[in-house]
Amino acid sequence: MTPYPPTHRYRLYVDESGDHTYKRMNDPSHRYLALLGVWFRHHDQYVDFADDLETFKRRIFGPRPDEPVTLHRSDIINRRGPFGVLCDEAVRAAFDRGLLGVIRRAQFRMVCVVIDKQDHQNRYVMPFHPYHYCLAAMLDRYCGWLAWKNMVGDVMAESRGGSEDLQLKEAYRRVYESGTLMVRREVHQRALTSKDLKMQPKHANIAGLQLADVLAHPVKQAFLLQRERIDDPGEVFGKKLAREAWGKLNRNERTGRVKGYGLVWLPTK
Repeated sequence: MTPYPPTHRYRLYVDESGDHTYKRMNDPSHRYLALLGVWFRHHDQYVDFADDLETFKRRIFGPRPDEPVTLHRSDIINRRGPFGVLCDEAVRAAFDRGLLGVIRRAQFRMVCVVIDKQDHQNRYVMPFHPYHYCLAAMLDRYCGWLAWKNMVGDVMAESRGGSEDLQLKEAYRRVYESGTLMVRREVHQRALTSKDLKMQPKHANIAGLQLADVLAHPVKQAFLLQRERIDDPGEVFGKKLAREAWGKLNRNERTGRVKGYGLVWLPTK
């Protein structure tokens, strides 16, 4: 097989919002699990984004060569660690403007897969693991896009530790080796450059994982709001993040359709 040049190689970065357990289903924050993925062309798009993100963080937090600031939604919201500076209203406003600008300038494609765990559990005696089900659906869209563009790529997720990492790697490997109900294994194997899922911890300061972390909850909430599954929270900052990223949702190349391509609802009807 002829090696693909760097300009034909992509990487998908994945993070989640919600949990994979079947508990507290009456609470929307537990009932709905979202898996969000963003992919970049690694030769140039990703380098430009990573440089832009580091410039933004340096402007807000100053130089921190030995203790880099890693964007993490819960730390940002709760003003933990270096994000304590956001208690200053002027700094927070500059942070918000800067983050929106970084997302606006970044060149990436995005997919958000949301599963209604209550519906999923009601349909099946032995339901699929929600996270793994979402991952398979996301890989179908990512590999479908790569195949359409005649590109290749790999996948990186945030390490969650121990047995969860092993299970997630196994779920990825199953898709690579066997395909899914929707997409043949040949499509996945031709599109993916590795049969193994790459994993990195949050403190590794991976720009793509930080973007997925920051966007997972806001885009999930916007999707739930679109489907009338939650009440409108008003004009919160998360809405601005979702609006800035919305135009980067994956879509059918011919029709522009986003449903089923960039926004995926599980279980399917």
